[in-house]
Amino acid sequence: MPLSPFPPDGLAQPSAPHPALPLSAYREAIGLDEPFRPAAAPAPADRLDDHVRTVLQLLGGTPGVSRLGPRAHSLLDPGAADATTVRQLLRTLLTVRPPGPLPGAAAELIDAVLGAERRLRPSVAVRQLPSIAEEFPRNPYRAARHTALWRGDITTLAADAIVNAANSALLGCFRPLHPCIDNAIHSAAGPRLRDDCATVMALQGTSEPTGTAKITRGHHLPARYVLHTVGPITDGRPRPGDAAALAASYRACLDLAAEVGTIRTLAFCAVSTGVFGYPKDEAAQVALRTVAGWLAAHPGRFDRIVFTVFTADDETAYRRALGKAA
Repeated sequence: MPLSPFPPDGLAQPSAPHPALPLSAYREAIGLDEPFRPAAAPAPADRLDDHVRTVLQLLGGTPGVSRLGPRAHSLLDPGAADATTVRQLLRTLLTVRPPGPLPGAAAELIDAVLGAERRLRPSVAVRQLPSIAEEFPRNPYRAARHTALWRGDITTLAADAIVNAANSALLGCFRPLHPCIDNAIHSAAGPRLRDDCATVMALQGTSEPTGTAKITRGHHLPARYVLHTVGPITDGRPRPGDAAALAASYRACLDLAAEVGTIRTLAFCAVSTGVFGYPKDEAAQVALRTVAGWLAAHPGRFDRIVFTVFTADDETAYRRALGKAA
């Protein structure tokens, strides 16, 4: 059955059990070990808006435009909207655009835009974050010296790898401006990330099972790599086996990252707790327990694992879970 590039509502869909594609089967196909080299230097700040408008002109005839409605065509006029609206339109268009080659000079211009935006967005060095042991000196968590809890935007973390909570099509979220981590990561990384995911999924030939992971380069992200994992969908009501499935997602990411020798620091998002609905407190306990168990079984493999949270509720959930951890 062919993969649909437009998963409904950005959610993972149930998939029949099947073997997941090993890293060795796609590593070379996506150039995983090659440094990302953008096709153009970052645009000067005073030329950024011009670059965005030119890209929109070049993308005006692509299939994604028709999905945005008639107003999109009027905004493609370089003088039709302010800079913020035009940049939002480009992000929207890239969100709904299927994988595949970009027309003309669009790839170079998009690299220039994303490179400039990365320069304007401060990055956070993972190795400078305080460990849980340093931040919570009396906390009993057994992996406290090798882990950190950080609240912020994971797309700004300068880690060796970050984790994306993906859907089972593994192509990113196709809903314009949808506030999911999948959308945020693909938007910051750029369209090559979707192309890499499409290559991996074409080789696998079927949807990604829950509890497994794939890895790609991070492209325009500060992180060199992105690990994509599909966690369980609970709609707030975990079923028997969901905790095991969530733990499997965390272990799959750690196992896969360990296959890439240059990955020493890894930042997790709160897998499954967004649109997938896993209760935050329970998910935090699973994450802390699973990571601690993996690190105990593989001492010295990673220098720092970061539990990244975005909202105050997420952070509170982890603080509560740390109070119960051992």
